[in-house]
Amino acid sequence: MTPMLGMFAFVFNLVGLVICLVGLTLAQRLEKRWPGHALAGLGFLVATIPIWGQWLLAR
Repeated sequence: MTPMLGMFAFVFNLVGLVICLVGLTLAQRLEKRWPGHALAGLGFLVATIPIWGQWLLAR
């Protein structure tokens, strides 16, 4: 089970990083910046899913 959790953590971190970078790029290029910032925040939340999952499972 532990190697599988490590694999999921890597995937979530990678996907979250890509979403965050796309959101920050959009925020830089668009006139209205809030959609890009919201997408960057969503990417950060996706990247932290494994940490939240470990915290919830440890309780």
